[in-house]
Amino acid sequence: MRYCKRCLYPENHPLNLVFDDKGICSGCRVHEEKDTIDWFPRANKLKSILESYKNTSQNNYDCIIPVSGARDSYFIVHTIKNVYGMNPLLVTYNKHYNTAEGVRNLANLRIKFDCDIMTLTVKPETVKRVTRATIRKIGSMYWHCLAGQTVYPVQMAVKFKIPLIVWGAHQGIDQVGMFSHLDEVEMTRKYRKEHDLMGVEAEDLVNEFDGISKEDIVQYQYPDDKEIERVGVRGIYLNNYMRWDSKAQHEEMIKMYAYKTEEQTRTFDTYNDVDCYNYSDVHDYIKYLKWGYGKVTDHASREIRLRRMTREQGVDMVKKYVVKEPDNLEMFLDWIGISKSAFRYLMDQHRNLDVWVKNEDWEWELKDDFIEKLITSGDNDMALDQIESFSDFKITGPGESTDKKNGYILIGRGYHS
Repeated sequence: MRYCKRCLYPENHPLNLVFDDKGICSGCRVHEEKDTIDWFPRANKLKSILESYKNTSQNNYDCIIPVSGARDSYFIVHTIKNVYGMNPLLVTYNKHYNTAEGVRNLANLRIKFDCDIMTLTVKPETVKRVTRATIRKIGSMYWHCLAGQTVYPVQMAVKFKIPLIVWGAHQGIDQVGMFSHLDEVEMTRKYRKEHDLMGVEAEDLVNEFDGISKEDIVQYQYPDDKEIERVGVRGIYLNNYMRWDSKAQHEEMIKMYAYKTEEQTRTFDTYNDVDCYNYSDVHDYIKYLKWGYGKVTDHASREIRLRRMTREQGVDMVKKYVVKEPDNLEMFLDWIGISKSAFRYLMDQHRNLDVWVKNEDWEWELKDDFIEKLITSGDNDMALDQIESFSDFKITGPGESTDKKNGYILIGRGYHS
């Protein structure tokens, strides 16, 4: 297995990065654009796009913004509403794995930005059936979240005839350099299916074995192309128009709007996924069981590219977090109704055999000592100059919330002022 000589990504990244003749991955090369692009004219172009979608009659919203109780939601809404003066409709897909901090953050976002919001909560039993099916089929307990988060905004755009959807960072650009920022790639059904949904559309889940009917997957179905064309729906990504820096943006939102953070099980990043019990826990552990690396590699590689972390510091972070057992596996298995042994069996069907092998005791192990590979793969000549020293991600402590702790929250009060 080869690793990038600058960041920590392996060549088996599921989004398909490539290496150049110097051993630098495509994600690192495209990331260099952040320091070479003149972002001022990019910001002006964004302003022009947004102004062309303003509803001058004031009888509808200007755009849709998908949000949650974490990630870049605060920064996107702040930028679109307070910086560019748009009137957005917020939409959110209820992922069911909600934490008290996430419910509080989402409630606080509604209050602080004074925005209307639409929420989709799919029936719990349907979500469980779909999740059991996607665990079996593709080894994913997070498919329903990815499907819901990427389709509900499009469904609402069609329904309310709001043609513009504003997203944050395009993963294919920010992680693996699938596109240049200057390509101005936009939301597509094809990218959603092949990458977000791992090649499985909602219609592919309908079968008697898993007990999933056509009615069960309606909320996850992408609108017909003719419906999209009739409204003129398009989705743009802000990271094509501004230098994207998740850590700096979150810290600005903590100061301005009291965004709350929380320690995560399997990564040092306390900002991105505080709304979900599973994203940086069970979901990330599954990623490790399948691909041999985890979310900490994503976060360390990002910080290396942003010139805040050395490669050696990144390797230390990977060593600390990547083999940690999830804290919330028992909670998830109880929720979905399968045993730990069944879960292990299902995960074993989806291990990437480029990195995993069974030893003489028939136990799974990595083919290589990947930490040693990470250490020896680095090349000081390929390293970026540091522009600042790495500093810890802040832990703010819990916000004002009346919701329970230590259990999924389907519908929560969250916060009141």
